Amino acid sequence: MTEVKKGDVVTLRITEINNLGCGVGKLGGMVIFVAGAVSGELVSTKIIKANKSYCVGKLEKVLEVSPYREDGFCSAPFSCGGCVYRHIRYEHELELKKNYVKHAFIKAGLADTDVGEVLCTGRTAGYRNKAQYPLRQGKNGVEAGFYASHSHKIIASEMCSLQPAVFSEILNAFCRFASEKKISVYSEENEHGLLRHLYLRLAEGTGEIMVCVVINGTSLAHSDELCALLTRSFPQITGIMLNINRKKTNVVLGDEYRCLFGVPYITDTLCGRRFRISPGSFYQVNHDGAELLYRTAKELAALHGNEALLDLYCGIGTIGLTMSDSVGELTGIEIVPEAVSCAKENAELNGIKNAEFLCGDASSTRTLLARALDGGKIPDAVILDPPRKGSTSELISYLAELKIPKIVYISCNPDTLARDCALFRLNGYNIGKVTPVDMFPRTGHVECCLLLCREDRK
Repeated sequence: MTEVKKGDVVTLRITEINNLGCGVGKLGGMVIFVAGAVSGELVSTKIIKANKSYCVGKLEKVLEVSPYREDGFCSAPFSCGGCVYRHIRYEHELELKKNYVKHAFIKAGLADTDVGEVLCTGRTAGYRNKAQYPLRQGKNGVEAGFYASHSHKIIASEMCSLQPAVFSEILNAFCRFASEKKISVYSEENEHGLLRHLYLRLAEGTGEIMVCVVINGTSLAHSDELCALLTRSFPQITGIMLNINRKKTNVVLGDEYRCLFGVPYITDTLCGRRFRISPGSFYQVNHDGAELLYRTAKELAALHGNEALLDLYCGIGTIGLTMSDSVGELTGIEIVPEAVSCAKENAELNGIKNAEFLCGDASSTRTLLARALDGGKIPDAVILDPPRKGSTSELISYLAELKIPKIVYISCNPDTLARDCALFRLNGYNIGKVTPVDMFPRTGHVECCLLLCREDRK
């Protein structure tokens, strides 16, 4: 193997791109990762990290340009690390994501799994309905930006091509106000200062916007003036919240909220339903992508109108409630109390009478599910939409023990999805065709949806 040392400048042929947006090449058997390099390119790269198994290089110059390269998507610094596929053609991005899903199933020992083409809305910019901007004290006042990849270093930038333009306008107005009023900004180094983050949410179906100011304190000076300024400039703002986070933590939001203006939620429309979204509740960041995903899940579930549906990790009830007109009864389980309250409100908001929502950890199987099933029949179908870490072997075993006929699994992490599917197969389930859905264009993430059916299902 060729010895490669830190500081060396080498010429490298890029053979592929990983899901972190790094071009991958080999030099004498040594794997080298180069951020910003594209499949097929010949590049000059400076080695900035070297160990026994791999090296990391900094792109110095592209010597031969790939036909897949397409620059100019975003004006934010490349180091912000948000859209790792900003420099390639979207068609190639979709190919990479399909291959990512296929390789995840191969690694899990499920090479025979059928992976379909990646579904997408075709919209790659301005789709994010949620943004969390870290704040810092700059030379000319309060600045906002994004954390550099794998760090807590703030890259100052008010523009992001993944977010709607109005977010940048609100952010600019807020930073100018905070600078003029000389409101202090929190420093992670000394743990002093007030302003930590500005958190924005948009209900794309209605246009409503929520503003949430995260502070290291109990009150915000000049809050009445701030509310007057923002609502005068942006009449689509229906609520301004204060979030209290006084902990030494990387977690953005604290547990306490106060409403400074309007109502403590926004209302969106999704798949013909209306949903109230509170600041701390999970809601898909891509509205149009979510509609595509949920329609796909409903088609896979193939419900006929009288089944019992169990929606695990249900959040504010979006998936289950969009299917409620096709089932006899719906039960949702979610660990976040605030989200459960929203789910109940959303059922009432839509006049849905056949839905019940329980608060608890969906992975704590027997006790909680016994509550959900008390007095009712075994579910005919289950919607499984866990966080990135996936589900648990205990839950999978219990669902198999209950002999649930069909399970629609929605996942934002192909690796944990494939791992869980291997367990489902061991527990007597057939793995249906995997449908990837591009909920996060220009990033390395991809959502997936598939149907699991019992082998003994008639």
